[in-house]
Amino acid sequence: MVILTLLSPNQKPLPKWHFANQSIIRIGRQEDNDIVLDQFLEVSRYHLELRKIDSNWELHSQGTNGTFLNGFLTSKAVVKDNDLIQLAKEGPILKFESSSTIAHNSFQTKESKKTICNHAGNSPQNLFCIHCGAPLVEKEEFIRQYQILGTLGRGGMGITYLAWDKTGKSGSPRLLVLKEMNADMALIIKARELFEREARILKSLNHPGIPKYYDFFVEDEKKYLAMELVHGQNLEQKIYEKGPVLPQQATEWMIQVCQILEYLHSLQPPLVHRDVKPANLLWRNLDNRIILLDFGAVKEIGTPSGTRIGAEGYSAPEQSRGKPCPQSDIYAVGTTLIFLITGESPIRYYRRETGAQGYKFDLSNIPTITPKLAEAIAKATEPQLGHRFSTVQELGKTLTACLAHC
Repeated sequence: MVILTLLSPNQKPLPKWHFANQSIIRIGRQEDNDIVLDQFLEVSRYHLELRKIDSNWELHSQGTNGTFLNGFLTSKAVVKDNDLIQLAKEGPILKFESSSTIAHNSFQTKESKKTICNHAGNSPQNLFCIHCGAPLVEKEEFIRQYQILGTLGRGGMGITYLAWDKTGKSGSPRLLVLKEMNADMALIIKARELFEREARILKSLNHPGIPKYYDFFVEDEKKYLAMELVHGQNLEQKIYEKGPVLPQQATEWMIQVCQILEYLHSLQPPLVHRDVKPANLLWRNLDNRIILLDFGAVKEIGTPSGTRIGAEGYSAPEQSRGKPCPQSDIYAVGTTLIFLITGESPIRYYRRETGAQGYKFDLSNIPTITPKLAEAIAKATEPQLGHRFSTVQELGKTLTACLAHC
């Protein structure tokens, strides 16, 4: 009997594979492996094999990015009980256990299991122990069943935590984001409305480009929203740290945003996000996908006008008048494109038209923007609704056509 357990720094060691009679165990991203790790881009299609030779197990690495046994790069080695096999330098870690270790562990008392691990050898960046899987925190802190592992951010509304749900409502343990609205902000009617709206809207949505809703509750006069954790960086941070991206990359990202908005606009009643901007677009580093965040500003078409919401330089003119519509999100896609390609606030390119009374974005001095893309951005950001793209599908098709000229 062999058991291989996935020990990732960012998740508890839940996935386990049991092999009773096999003499070869194949591991990689391809579907015909015995252990398929297709969520890890560092792993090769056929990364390694574990072969039983007499009474020993041997590791044979075939991965492009290398294989590490207990921290040392190796291409072939004998694997022993409790050895750690890492697929690529920054890749996933598998713990190897043979029948002798499994039998020994089955006789351990619960008390001895609690004290056997001292968490030695863990990286400072690890959230969970690579040996026992316990959260690595100085002191245990819980909000209901959610164990707090760290703080992701603080703002006027409250605190955003990184949390661990050991049980999970679905019965599966998971990492998640826990947003806390402090008691003072909860006394402000509009702040409370936006926070509760985000929970209500997220609960009703189902799209791969939108974080999943998990839970909403009140504890000690504070409101909490539990939602999916997405590993990545928002586009505002990414551009400020790395600089502007090429028009092709920016266009590909915004086509994904159009697909998310198409889903929102097609609901009954249609939903207008009202706050599309780089800070609310998360780049997921696993697969270069864009996730749309912050649904507190979402408005259902047909409901009475309310608070004017929108970021300066990104929101459409009709939105500032308290009359948002699906085309308001189209406008925000255009302004976001300007930021991604230039690294500057769109407002810097907002100028009065020569011989006209209105203002528009002047992109004539940006050499990286092709004429077709400039034309698409200009139409997306038309002040007059009648001159703008009528639907986000139309914008998405136009941006797709622009890729051939980027």
